[in-house]
Amino acid sequence: MYVEDTIAAISTPVGEGGIGVIRVSGPDAPAIARRLVRRGNVNGDFESHRFYYGAVTDPDTTDTVDEVMVVLMGAPRSYTREDVLEIQCHGGYLVTRRVLDAVLRCGARLAEPGEFTRRAFLNGRIDLVQAEAVIDVIRSKTEAALSLAQHQREGRLSGRLDAVRDGLRHGLALVEAFIDFPEEEIDPASQGEIEEKTREALGRIDELLDGFDEGRVLREGVSVLIAGKPNVGKSSLLNTILQEKRAIVTSVPGTTRDIIEEVVNVRGLPLRMLDTAGIRETEDIVEQEGVRLTLEKIPQADLILFVLDGSRPFDGDDRMLLDALVEKRVIVVLNKADLPLRLDVPGELGKLGIVSISTATGVGIDDLKGAIFDTFIHGRAIDSREYVALSQARHRDALAKARERITAIIANLASGHPPELLAVDLKDALTAVGEVTGETTPDDILDMIFQRFCIGK
Repeated sequence: MYVEDTIAAISTPVGEGGIGVIRVSGPDAPAIARRLVRRGNVNGDFESHRFYYGAVTDPDTTDTVDEVMVVLMGAPRSYTREDVLEIQCHGGYLVTRRVLDAVLRCGARLAEPGEFTRRAFLNGRIDLVQAEAVIDVIRSKTEAALSLAQHQREGRLSGRLDAVRDGLRHGLALVEAFIDFPEEEIDPASQGEIEEKTREALGRIDELLDGFDEGRVLREGVSVLIAGKPNVGKSSLLNTILQEKRAIVTSVPGTTRDIIEEVVNVRGLPLRMLDTAGIRETEDIVEQEGVRLTLEKIPQADLILFVLDGSRPFDGDDRMLLDALVEKRVIVVLNKADLPLRLDVPGELGKLGIVSISTATGVGIDDLKGAIFDTFIHGRAIDSREYVALSQARHRDALAKARERITAIIANLASGHPPELLAVDLKDALTAVGEVTGETTPDDILDMIFQRFCIGK
């Protein structure tokens, strides 16, 4: 996709706003600025990285399009490492479209989705991990997710991967030294150094892979399904966690008949909370459909909050739901702690986490939030400036391939395999790590990544 032309796009959201920004990148950006922007009686070039007040004029009629502020950022000190022009006009759909149209008539073309960031990647300003982090910054829903994305954008994950690649390159250099002299076998000292470097790389990869689940849930969030028989307090629990009345709460069993879904931030972890119909045997056709939908959703949820009424005995409806939760991640929520306890917890529930709460008084709600958080984030300080984690399946899969090859290298070293075979495995491991950072990523994967961006970024 990359050629030495000039691209342009609106970089601010569509609609009314205080400011609209049109971004231009490429060799024609300075010429477009000179042609379009009238600065009173001032003529000549624009000094780099300095704001100018003026007016954008129609390139054909010289009529004023809008009053603007403009800044030209000369290469390589710009987002794309090309000449970049940014025009700040009044916010609004029509005025920004008119300014963009004027820019396009001066020779720029409309940018494709993510093309500005792709140029930053192709021009070496950022690697692919940092490029992907840009869209994660934009889409972050919690402070913790934003912090993780910012750490990746700043290159902290890339630094960890560079350390892996440096170790593998060191090992490869040693192996290739012996390939040049086929009559010599790898001496014990060199073999020990090769093994040391590959094991160090393996340890770094294992550390990153171990943190993937936490990084993924911070980035994507998790689905938490609230399940239980009617009138145990499922909707009240949703309202309490949200701190607003989102679900209808009545004493009539079967009030909730459809899935109610809301997103909430719990200690930096994005939760997609699903309140469901009560599970019970019923003759009501509509309620039966609600029960069916609940049972369908259970296998798809990341966590089930199995809500029980502590003031009522465990019965057949509770048992029906318990049987549907086999092999699921479950927290047992014993509600109505403000009433006398009449429920004997079955033995199989004793193996699960049990949290006592009262949605009427708020007792235990903080403990429940802590239990949900600890289910996915295992004691790591995710708010630390040093926290770095994988958060994308593409990264995990590539590093898993690298790990497989490194494991083979260590085994082959012990078996005395020829250096040519060791070199192949080392190169394969380096290629897999390079897929994460962009050095060896296929073009079709690059296309898929940058298509996720909006036009203008």
